[in-house]
Amino acid sequence: MPSEPTVNQIDRRLSLPTKLAYGAGDMGTAMMSMILLSYLSPFLTDVAHLAPGLAGMSQLVGKVWDAVNDPIVGVLSDRGTIFGEKIRKRWGRRYPWMLVGAIPFGLFFFLQWLVPFEAGNQWGLFFFYTLISILFNTFYTVVNLPYTALTAELTKDYDERTSLNTFRFMFSIGGSILALLIARAFFLLSIPPAQQYLWMGLVCALLASLPIFWTVYGTRGYVQRQVEVVHEESLPFLTQMLLVFANRPFLYVVGIYLCSWLALQLTATIVPYFVVNWMQMKPEQSPLVMLAVQGTAFGMLPVWGWASQRFGKKAAYFMGASLWIVAQSGLFLLQPGQELAMYLLAILAGAGVSTAYLIPWSMLPDVIELDELRTGQRREGIFYSFMVFLQKICLGIAVALVLHSLERTGYRAPIGGVAQAQLPAVLLAIRWSIGPIPTICLGGGVLMAYLYPITKERHQQTLLALAERREQGTR
Repeated sequence: MPSEPTVNQIDRRLSLPTKLAYGAGDMGTAMMSMILLSYLSPFLTDVAHLAPGLAGMSQLVGKVWDAVNDPIVGVLSDRGTIFGEKIRKRWGRRYPWMLVGAIPFGLFFFLQWLVPFEAGNQWGLFFFYTLISILFNTFYTVVNLPYTALTAELTKDYDERTSLNTFRFMFSIGGSILALLIARAFFLLSIPPAQQYLWMGLVCALLASLPIFWTVYGTRGYVQRQVEVVHEESLPFLTQMLLVFANRPFLYVVGIYLCSWLALQLTATIVPYFVVNWMQMKPEQSPLVMLAVQGTAFGMLPVWGWASQRFGKKAAYFMGASLWIVAQSGLFLLQPGQELAMYLLAILAGAGVSTAYLIPWSMLPDVIELDELRTGQRREGIFYSFMVFLQKICLGIAVALVLHSLERTGYRAPIGGVAQAQLPAVLLAIRWSIGPIPTICLGGGVLMAYLYPITKERHQQTLLALAERREQGTR
């Protein structure tokens, strides 16, 4: 009987079908994230007629719960025991979560686009959308967190992880583009806005659930060959949490990710308001702005993948973030009617946005190996969960503050689908949310990348030390 392949034999290169199947797993979550970021706020304020302050609070509660359940699912998926030993041996630690969550994930996304009460019943609307947000975010975590933890289990090669994440984010950005195209198609239909959003939600929900099954069946065999035996003895949750936050390189990766995604998600949230109220364009044109961003980001992924291998992950992030900072600053200076300049800045921003997708997620598996060297345990789930935990908390607060600023300054919802003139204070709040605030966030990301200490050479040293430890353990 031939011997099992060693880590070095099977870890250097992943097959193309494996990379495609892995990448597909981020398509559905990206579709839903883009739609929610771009259109949930205007849907709640302009279609469901929920007060901006309550709309922001509803999203904040959902995000806080989403953040809280991340480390819970992370720890449980690391242990791999919740579904029973028999299922674990057959399906591994991650896949049962993805299979169980796929259908409810789509269902609760769709339910967010219903308008169950009249505008006068503000608290009824608030509690409905908050409950649906909690349930949706629960199943988003159940699907997405185990999926992201697969990266470290599929390969340990420094450059191959960048390649794997390039495939992941090609599907991710492709899913975002598809979602924006679907949104634009429904926004062009001559039907009431409530029906436009409802049909958009239904189509996206159906398309988003299916790729999860492709990922499970396309990568399952390879992960089973790759992953080492998991330590049965698990550290207490609080101890794991302290160890995670004692890992300084991890904190820098969190900082890069947090700053980059705050800039992106705040921009995506405010774009519909910016396009309609400041640039004085039609609502159906806002998807075109995000399409310019996401389309450029998609095209730039291979470029940044090459730059990462050629110059290093930090250098690639510096280059992308510099372009992005110029674009965000320019958006603040735009005047109504400068539509061409707006699209050019969106394209420039998209070139930088690519690095927000690619670089932090390529760095994180390297941090996990360093943790394994220090603790003797592989804990992908808890690292991925805490990375997203902080991001979701901060994002929920930021979006709530943006919507609160609109309400505080006197935002006027459209009447009969027609935008109303806004007060100067409202317009200034919108411009700050698309310009200076994201620019400051990106500056923080550049600082965190500068401080990040793991180079390609240091990562190779970590892998050699781990290989020596395993060899000694088998003697």
